Amino acid sequence: MSSSRQKGLQEGSPNRLGAMFENDGVNFAVFSAHAKAVEVCLFEDDGVRETDRIRLPEYTDHVFHGWVPDLKPGQLYGYRVHGPYEPDEGHRFNPNKLLLDPYARAFQGDLKWDPSLFGYELGHADKDLSFSATDSAPFVPKAIIIDPTPQLFDHPNTSWTDTVIYEMHVRGYTKLHPDVPEKLRGTYAGLSNPELLKSIRELGVTAVEFLPVQSFVNSKFLADKGLSNYWGYNTIGFFSPESHYASDPYSATQEFRALVRACHEVGLEVILDVVYNHTAEGNELGPTLSFRGLDNISYYRLMPDSKRHYINETGTGNTFSLTHLNCIRFVADSLRYWVEEMGVDGFRFDLATILAREEDGFHNDSTFLRVCQQDPILSHVKLIAEPWDVGPGGYQVGNFPPGWAEWNDVFRDTTRDFWRGKAKSAELAPRLLASPDRFNHSGRRTWACVNFVTAHDGFTLMDCVSYNERHNEANGEDGKDGSPDNRSYNYGVEGPTDDPDINAVRWRQCRNMLSTLLLSQGTPMIVAGDEFGRTQQGNNNAYCQDSEISWLHWDISDEGRRLQSFVKRLTELRHRYPILHRSRFLTEAYNKELDVQELSWVTATGGLMMPEDWQHDQCFGLMIDGRSQRSGIVRRGSDATVLIVFNGWKDSVPFILPETNEGRWKLLLDTNQPDAGAEIEKEVFEQKFEYTVTGHSVLLLELICRDEGECRDGGAN
Repeated sequence: MSSSRQKGLQEGSPNRLGAMFENDGVNFAVFSAHAKAVEVCLFEDDGVRETDRIRLPEYTDHVFHGWVPDLKPGQLYGYRVHGPYEPDEGHRFNPNKLLLDPYARAFQGDLKWDPSLFGYELGHADKDLSFSATDSAPFVPKAIIIDPTPQLFDHPNTSWTDTVIYEMHVRGYTKLHPDVPEKLRGTYAGLSNPELLKSIRELGVTAVEFLPVQSFVNSKFLADKGLSNYWGYNTIGFFSPESHYASDPYSATQEFRALVRACHEVGLEVILDVVYNHTAEGNELGPTLSFRGLDNISYYRLMPDSKRHYINETGTGNTFSLTHLNCIRFVADSLRYWVEEMGVDGFRFDLATILAREEDGFHNDSTFLRVCQQDPILSHVKLIAEPWDVGPGGYQVGNFPPGWAEWNDVFRDTTRDFWRGKAKSAELAPRLLASPDRFNHSGRRTWACVNFVTAHDGFTLMDCVSYNERHNEANGEDGKDGSPDNRSYNYGVEGPTDDPDINAVRWRQCRNMLSTLLLSQGTPMIVAGDEFGRTQQGNNNAYCQDSEISWLHWDISDEGRRLQSFVKRLTELRHRYPILHRSRFLTEAYNKELDVQELSWVTATGGLMMPEDWQHDQCFGLMIDGRSQRSGIVRRGSDATVLIVFNGWKDSVPFILPETNEGRWKLLLDTNQPDAGAEIEKEVFEQKFEYTVTGHSVLLLELICRDEGECRDGGAN
């Protein structure tokens, strides 16, 4: 196909990859270290008829480039790349396959599963060694050239120590929300509702963490079963917001930016869950959509002794090659784009160990991590690692470098186990202090430890106390998908029940786990809906459920609203008392110079925990002295002294409030009194008072003075 635009074609620039509108034309720049030629294919507005093919004229430093005149924003395009088709050598070029631009800012149309999407002939005896000559263009989305308008954002810039994260799904949050107009439900525009965002902020959270919103595709495996990739961990467009979450698919970029601005206006930061460890192209039998056809051997990690096959350290079929310089550049460019052009405030990296995996394994000073640390943009946003993958040595909790935060699954497992009676107090204790055994090194701060009890992957909080087993039958995999290790307990009945005693303990256990989360040192993360007892009916792997199983239901029960109010009380107390979220790791060591012991572990008899107590006492207290120094400067702090009591027994325990030099104990929280609210603060007790701690409950108390200002110098004995 010849092009009418060849006459005005110019060399263009290789410096900015992608399609950049400039000077009444578009500069195209495409990386490929092994291709022979790259063609730009232009399409009519409906994305059906291909109108032009322009071969990029220049090749500089592994980049094909050229400037094409008379192209405007809105133009649809794709690439065809010529080169060797030699799967045994790692090369899978096939110009019959229209390829998505990795740097595309937007797409039009959906991926339609068809045999032409594959670089080989489906059903051929030689499988992927065969070669497909059919054109895939009718079945793939088309990239859209957009106008690069400069953007300004007013970021909240919440400090790490004050951060409380709220993990949520853009679509699922509003899909059933009665206050969102029906045509906007499940969209960026629907979530932008100021009153809705205000209600999220009023929970006391400071950041929303969106499950993947970068353009993704539905896998053939799920499409064939009538299911969908609801969570979005199947990315193909790393610069473009998912158009299915837009009320107008042609305005996805503008709608997402408006959502970010709306979040910022109410004081919410925006963190994106991003997937740079793999792409939607799968293994050697997967489709050729973008990276595979552009330069397979550069973008993916291949088996050293069999380049036909992919290293699969992600469990998804392929692994992005973050040891290759251009892949590192690509990911860094993408991240900067989402910060500078889309306004986001941070990222949570799925299977982040991949990002730090060199040829010989995980390195916390890997090239990619060093790039982030020195980057003038990325070094100033929140970076959160999911510190594990399925490869060798893939579990790396606590081993990421300074500046990074990490999900701490040890907190999740221990908290769940403690409240179901399967973990001792000695196991819970370090988790309450931001897991210093894992994070207190290299000058890292407590905020680096991101604590959570639930996440999108696994049971909801209510399901943790309602089901012993997973119930994933709706996923179409015979209920065998998802982890069988849920560390849950149903208290006698599997699933919903009308038994008032069982329901009472379930709701109290929800309050206990949320209290453990929000009263612990470190950065807490709550999952949307857990604050009112959301259920997924026992499904612990709802990745494919774009249905009422996953969507939040807003016909909240009375008990759910009580829990919601309780969560607001918890976050208010966390923000009110800085001692509950210090950036320094607290220790038991006595500071002779300040005459302060930062923390003390207390038995139910009011004395200090002895070694033998740790193995038997499931009711214990953590007393944190507000006079402990806040920073490296040896100076007494002036925060309140607090006592947190955890009773893991099912029976009530008489707990003697510890004796200090001065003051009395004011009750701030009791998970057995969920409706008390601020009224509970009227309850004040003398030291050595015997308080009856209900079975399965948490207390929070503050040491107050008999006379104003009297006891701030009086800590624990």
